[in-house]
Amino acid sequence: MAVPQRRTSKTRKRKRRTHFKISVPGMVVCPNCGEMKLAHRVCKECGHYKGRVVIEEQEEIEAE
Repeated sequence: MAVPQRRTSKTRKRKRRTHFKISVPGMVVCPNCGEMKLAHRVCKECGHYKGRVVIEEQEEIEAE
């Protein structure tokens, strides 16, 4: 069984792990309202997707 003769230093370990990082999600500008949204998803602000209304906007009911 292969066993390292010396302990891997912190520097060597961290150099190897420099490429393990989170990637930024694909964000695009909504053509309807101009807000940033995830690609291939319905816009959370206006409810449009591919030029159509998918989610109707609901008016907020004020608490009395």
